[in-house]
Amino acid sequence: MSTELTPALTLSREDIVRLSERIEGAQTGAHAIPKLTDEYPAMTVADGYAVQAELRRRRLARGNRLIGWKVGLTSKAKMLQMGVDVPSIGFLTSDMARPENSAISTGDMVHPRVECEVAFVTRAPLAGPGCTREQVLAATDYVLPAVEVIDSRFSGFKFDLSSVIADNGSAARFVGGGRARLPQDIDLRTLGVVLEKNGEIVAAGASAAVLGHPAEAVAMLVNILAEQGETLPAGSFVMSGGITEAIPVKAGDCVIARFQELGDVSMRFVA
Repeated sequence: MSTELTPALTLSREDIVRLSERIEGAQTGAHAIPKLTDEYPAMTVADGYAVQAELRRRRLARGNRLIGWKVGLTSKAKMLQMGVDVPSIGFLTSDMARPENSAISTGDMVHPRVECEVAFVTRAPLAGPGCTREQVLAATDYVLPAVEVIDSRFSGFKFDLSSVIADNGSAARFVGGGRARLPQDIDLRTLGVVLEKNGEIVAAGASAAVLGHPAEAVAMLVNILAEQGETLPAGSFVMSGGITEAIPVKAGDCVIARFQELGDVSMRFVA
């Protein structure tokens, strides 16, 4: 199974709107819901992206700005687990951003978890199909270290591909920090990362875990956007996918992500 937009939509427009309202309610009310395929077992990846697009439309209509995008399922193991051969994507809006060293509330999330990622900020637009790693690097203004706080709204943190795409890839919050670097000044394939929670190392990894090179994930994102008739504008902020596994957090936890060459990103969690 691939994330290309085939097979075609199975959901009606009414279904798409109803499911986007269900997801939105779970996100804003911080309550868990059954995965969408429990009710719609024939739901496709294309259906998931249609629900996500409606969710994005509703979020922007409330006055939020589209800042950029995130890539999920970027490890080979996760792709095999989900039965796909390319990642999934989700959108990032202004209300998801949190400053470094800030206190992040867990009271408005269901299953908060953190993972370390390399973020890209673009200085030129990118378009698919056929976008490559080299094109991404040429269009990148700078990279910086980031932590994504993900939050699946599905009961028991259990979901399938179509449902998690509809849930915007579990996007919740993100924090950028450290120091920005030009992509040509560092080897983005070999960055070591350590994630500390309450002073203890809870995860570690290297940036090659993201498709061998984080820019590959951004290229795939651009190509998935092309399938949906969209491009990646200049000035976009892109989270390239988790280098480490996602670690659960709760109120009272302090988290620091330490990136080789890029510095640290820290935050604390409150009720």
